[in-house]
Amino acid sequence: MIDRATVDKILDAARIVDVVGEFVTLRKSGVNYKGLCPFHDDRNPSFMVSPAKNICHCFVCGKGGTPAGFLMEHEQITYPEALRWLARKYNIEVVEKELTDEERTQQSERESMFIVNEWAKDWFHQILKTDPDGVAIGRQYFRSRGIRDDIIEKFQLGYAPQRRDALSQAAQKAGYKAEFLLKTGLCYEKSPIPSNEGEAPDGQSTGTQSGKAAGTYVDRYRGRAIFPWLNVSGKVVAFGGRVLDSRTKGVAQKYVNSPDSEIYHKERELYGIYQAKKAIVKEDRVFMVEGYTDVIAMHQAGIENVVANSGTALSIHQIHMLHRFTSNITLLYDGDEAGIHAAMRGTDMLLADGMNIKVLLLPDGDDPDSFARKHSTEELKRYIDENQTDFITFKSRLTVENVSDPVKRSEAIGGIVKSISVIPDQILRSTYLTDFALRIGMKEQTLIAEMNKYIRASIEEKKKEREREERRQEDAATPQATPSVASPQPAASAAPAVPATPTAPMSAELEPLALHSPKEQASQVELLLVREIVRHGEEIIFDDVETDDGGKVSLSVAQYIDFDLSQDGLQFTLPLHRQILAEAVAHQGQPGFKAETYFCAHPDMEVSHLATRLAIDRHQLGGRFVIEPREDSLRQRVLHLVMDYRLDIIETRLKAIQVQLRQVGNDLEQNMKLLKEHKETKELRDALAKRLGSDLIV
Repeated sequence: MIDRATVDKILDAARIVDVVGEFVTLRKSGVNYKGLCPFHDDRNPSFMVSPAKNICHCFVCGKGGTPAGFLMEHEQITYPEALRWLARKYNIEVVEKELTDEERTQQSERESMFIVNEWAKDWFHQILKTDPDGVAIGRQYFRSRGIRDDIIEKFQLGYAPQRRDALSQAAQKAGYKAEFLLKTGLCYEKSPIPSNEGEAPDGQSTGTQSGKAAGTYVDRYRGRAIFPWLNVSGKVVAFGGRVLDSRTKGVAQKYVNSPDSEIYHKERELYGIYQAKKAIVKEDRVFMVEGYTDVIAMHQAGIENVVANSGTALSIHQIHMLHRFTSNITLLYDGDEAGIHAAMRGTDMLLADGMNIKVLLLPDGDDPDSFARKHSTEELKRYIDENQTDFITFKSRLTVENVSDPVKRSEAIGGIVKSISVIPDQILRSTYLTDFALRIGMKEQTLIAEMNKYIRASIEEKKKEREREERRQEDAATPQATPSVASPQPAASAAPAVPATPTAPMSAELEPLALHSPKEQASQVELLLVREIVRHGEEIIFDDVETDDGGKVSLSVAQYIDFDLSQDGLQFTLPLHRQILAEAVAHQGQPGFKAETYFCAHPDMEVSHLATRLAIDRHQLGGRFVIEPREDSLRQRVLHLVMDYRLDIIETRLKAIQVQLRQVGNDLEQNMKLLKEHKETKELRDALAKRLGSDLIV
C-alpha cells in the first residue's frame, strides 16, 4: 500500500540508535552502543546497536535487525505498520490509496484491533469536547478532579455517552466491523432489551430512557469517564472506564477495564508508560502509583516519570519493561493498610531483577492524587526526597522493629533475609545484610547463615528447573539430518566450466537419509556458507569463466555456491537458507544490490533476524578491535566451505552405513553391498579431506 519510493525514503531516514533509543536506554561503547536487551531477561547489557551498519543485535537471544525489523519484533507489528511508525517519527508523508472492502478484510486481526481502538479513543475524546452531555457531564467531572485541559489532551481522556449502543452504532456507521468491537472489548454481545432496564457491566442501571436497543452490541463503558491505555510505542491497547462520582455510591466496581485480548494483556502493560518513558530515562527513576488519576495528578504537578500498575501486583513483564529505562523505582502509595499491602507486592521480583527499590507512604487520608493537588511541585519533590526510604529499611520498620512477639519477629526477620537473598549484586546484598543486622541488634553471622540457606534453596530449585527443561528438550530433540539432496538436474547448455575447481562430483550412491522428524537441522558449515552469502553474496570471485557455448561469465559468491551444489542435486537443509541463496542469485546484477543490506532489511522477519546475526557477529560490544578477514581470501574461504559442506554430507552418510551394518545381521548380500558402499564413500571422504588439508590455488 506504500509506494517503493516512499519506502526507500523511510528506510534511508531511519537511524537504528534513534529507534532503539525509544525503548531501551543506550550507552556509548566504542563505536557502537549497548543496553539491556528488550527481548529477554537481560541483567548485563548484551544488546548491541551499530550506527555504521544501522542494525542491532542481542548476543544472548539473537534477536535484533534493522530499524523496521526491530519494531516488528518489539511491537509485534507488520512491516507496513513499522514503516508507518518510522514515517511518523521522521515526519515523512505517506500517501496511501484508500482500502477497498476486499483489502480491508485482508488486514491482520491485530492491526484491525489497533485501528478500531485508535478510532474509539478519538471518538471518546471528541464526545468529551463537543457533545453536550460530554461537556456537561464528562468534562465537568474532570474539572471537579482539578484536571487541566492540557492534561486532558496529553492523556487523551474521554467520555462515553450513556446510551447503550452509541459507540457501536457510530463505529459501524464509520465502517468498522462489529467483530473487532467485540474482540477489543469495546462492546459485548447481549440480547436486545429495553434500555431503561439495561445493566452496565458492573450491574448498575444505566438510567437511560431511550427505548429499545437497536442491536445486540452493548457499549462496555457507557456513561463513564474514559482513560485510554497506550503501550510503550503509543498504540492504544485498552481502555479504563470510571463511573462518575455521583454514581459511585454502592457500586461494587467503580472501574471497568478492557478484557484481555490479542493486543492487550494487563500483566504486560503499565498505564502512563508512553507519556513517562522519556522522563524516566532523564531522571533515572520511575515512580510507581496505583491508579489512573494518581498518574495524571503527578504529571499535572510536574512529575512525569510515573506509571501505574492499576491495583495489581507487578508482573515480571512489567518489571522488565521498566528496567529497560531505569534501575531505580520508588513505590508511592497512600499510608493506609491497602497502601502498605500494595507496597509489599512484587518487591522480591524487583530486587531479583536488580532494581533499587525505595518506598514512600503518604500521610493517612492521602493518595498520590489528593496529595499532589494539595502541594506545589517544589513541595511535592521535597517531600519525596526527604521521606522515601529503601525497601529493606521500610520492611524492617514495618515488620520487625517494635515487635515483641518472638515468633512473629522471627518470621519477619526471615522474610527480610529472604528478600535480601534474591538481590543479584553481591556487594549490595552484603551491605543490606550488615545494615539490617545493626538495625535489629542481631549477629551478622547468624543472618548470613540464614541467607545462605535461601540462596542454596534457590540454586537447587533453578538446577531442578534446568534439568526439567533439559529433559523436555531431550524429548523434543531430533537427530541431526543430512542436507537435503534433490534429484540430479541436467546442467544448462551454457553452464560455466569453473577452472581448477577443487570439488568432485559425488557418488550417485549417496542418497539422502530418511529424517526421523519433520524438524530439520542445519550443520555449522551450512550456516557458514549462508553467512558468506549474506555478507558477500554479490561479490565476484571468478572472472571471465568460459561456458560450454564459448561465452564468458563472471560468478559471484552466491552464484558459485548455487552452481556447485546444483551439479550433484544438492540443496541447503533449511528452507530459510534455500530462500536466501535463491534471492541472492535472483538479484545478482541488479544495480546497487548489496546482499548484506538487502537481507538485513528484508520484510520477512526470519530472514532479517538471521541476516542481522550473521552480519554482526564479527563485532563485539565496543567494536574497537575488529579484525576483518582479508578480501583476497574470500574465494579461498568459499571454496573451502563448499568442500567442507560436501565432506559433512559424506561423513553423515558413513555413519548411517555403519548403523545399517550393525542392523543387517547375517544377510551376506546386504552386508557386501553396504561394505562396498562404505569403501567407496570412505575413499571419496579421504580425497576431499586431503584436498582440504592442502592450500587451494585456483
